[in-house]
Amino acid sequence: MLFNLSIKNIKQSFKDYAIYFVTLILGVAIFYIFNALETQSVMLQINDTAKDIVKMMNNILSGVSIFVSFVLGFLIVYANRFLMKRRKREFGIYLTLGMSKFQVSKILIFETIIIGLISLVMGLIVGIGLSQIMSIVVANMFEADMQQFTFVLSTNALFKSCLYFGIMYLLVIVFNTVQVNRQQLLQLIVSHQQSEMIRIKNPGICIIVFIIAVLLLSYAYYNVTSNASSLVSFFSVILQMIYGALATYLIYWSLAGLLLYFIKLKKNTYFKRLNSFTIKQISSKINTAVLSSTVICLLLFLTICIFSSAVALNNTANEEIDQLAPADVCMYIDTKANNITVEQYLKNHQIDISADLSASYSFNTYYSSQLTYGTTYGNIYSDVSESFLNETQRIVKVGDYNQVAKLYHLPEYNLNDNEYVVVGNYSNSMNMINLWLREKPDIVLNDKIYHSKFTQCQNGFLMMQSSPMDMGFFVVPDNAVNNMMIDASYLIGNYDASSRDQRNEIDQKITDYTSDTLIISTKIQIATANTGSGAMVIFIGLYIGIVFLISCAAILALRELSQAIDNKEKYQILRKIGVDEKMINHSIFIQIAIYFLLPLILALIHSIFGLQVCTLMLESVGRLDLTRATLTTAIFLVLIYGGYFVITYWCSKNIIKEN
Repeated sequence: MLFNLSIKNIKQSFKDYAIYFVTLILGVAIFYIFNALETQSVMLQINDTAKDIVKMMNNILSGVSIFVSFVLGFLIVYANRFLMKRRKREFGIYLTLGMSKFQVSKILIFETIIIGLISLVMGLIVGIGLSQIMSIVVANMFEADMQQFTFVLSTNALFKSCLYFGIMYLLVIVFNTVQVNRQQLLQLIVSHQQSEMIRIKNPGICIIVFIIAVLLLSYAYYNVTSNASSLVSFFSVILQMIYGALATYLIYWSLAGLLLYFIKLKKNTYFKRLNSFTIKQISSKINTAVLSSTVICLLLFLTICIFSSAVALNNTANEEIDQLAPADVCMYIDTKANNITVEQYLKNHQIDISADLSASYSFNTYYSSQLTYGTTYGNIYSDVSESFLNETQRIVKVGDYNQVAKLYHLPEYNLNDNEYVVVGNYSNSMNMINLWLREKPDIVLNDKIYHSKFTQCQNGFLMMQSSPMDMGFFVVPDNAVNNMMIDASYLIGNYDASSRDQRNEIDQKITDYTSDTLIISTKIQIATANTGSGAMVIFIGLYIGIVFLISCAAILALRELSQAIDNKEKYQILRKIGVDEKMINHSIFIQIAIYFLLPLILALIHSIFGLQVCTLMLESVGRLDLTRATLTTAIFLVLIYGGYFVITYWCSKNIIKEN
């Protein structure tokens, strides 16, 4: 009987469970998708480097899944609080009719298990379907062979999803049982008449608090943008986040009192239609949800920053491959340490690569005791070791560099007999070099003075890498390196191949020559590494961002539905005095819209400055294009956040329409 009653209750209260169902299904589906990447059959058709990257990505996502499970667990518990509040009076009636608390608990346990199983099964079905699409996306990233793609069920992801979901739901069952047993019969019967205590705030105090909050927030914004150079420690960055969080809380605290006060001053607006009722409802909602609104705002801010930065990093990693690896292969030997050049090494090991390369060029860099970090940038660098200042700078003949520039599609330089150029592409290092080059300082090589051709460091590099990391080198006239010792040896070339398969074959052959002495960097390696790092970043950003976004929207939705339950009698009174359904629905829409928009608007303002900080922190990997990234983030916000808004409005109308 109790089981049948549970089934009947679920059918009758489906509209109450709609957001709960959607949240659980999305949570399970997302959990499965991001834990099933490695086991998709299409992954077997990618190269070994890509497999290693996917495996590492899966390990990281597994660790993130533990954090995600805690977030979803909190969300499920919070959602159950709403459902419990919705049904307290119903449980009180059961007790009045003679049921014991144990029997009521059994009804609740049956319902919880049924809802959980339905959500788990539907979530897994959705997740299994979408994971196939996700695997195709990853396969395309790594240029995998799609001909042998087959449908695969990830038993590992299935087990994790069931295990974590089961643990979370077991805690929910315990929580619900304890809640029912702690309640007294009278509390359950009159729970629908109880509401949260609302304190009227003094408008003068609210204005003062609001001004303080704005000033504090402006100070934090200034520190992370115009004054970002002063943030020299991790603690100073955390301090700005604390300022921002505190200011956000104070803004919401003061806004509840100010909103009603200022609207009341405009009599024509305040007494128009249901505006007086709507404004009071909104003020009450904000007043009783200051802390939750603050947390939601900060979570939305983190979601926007994490997601936008992840998308921008992924785009940058993929788009800069041709710039970072314009040639097919670059070989390097530290001659100063190994006392051998690349050509000598290949000859000694009987390695002939001439047939594999259509064009190549080998050259050396040099060093001089007269050109060290101390003699050049010594006054610019601070808090560095003496050994660093004594390190020698790299020197390249202009003739050699121009040949490299042709292969790399970089600008070539013509130097007078007494000129030099500094070239590099690591942004942090280039900023320091530019400070030094402002006055075109002189350098001395072989007791001859050389003048800087430019007042800024020029963009360029020698060794191909997966990110701009060349800290700078000096390009000088060819005769300036006479009698200098060799610092390092390079060989740069392009493959003699007409198809992708031939390029892959030559690339595998050449990379096998890599040793402790001979460092080899290839375009295919860099492309795979950048694609892998981009995929890793975008998937982690997606995973955390979507979970945060769902959590924020679900908490807002559930709290709004809880308010709708509390305010049912108010709307019944409005109907009795002649207010039509259209005006009531309009009032509900405005309340929910403002309740959803307030955290989002402030989060967007925070994000304008937060994304600037992200750009500064990540500038070492290249220039981030946040325009497309923010557009992608906006689409997710509209789909998920907007979707929850629509469902909340629909459910609220249904709750208020009940007799």
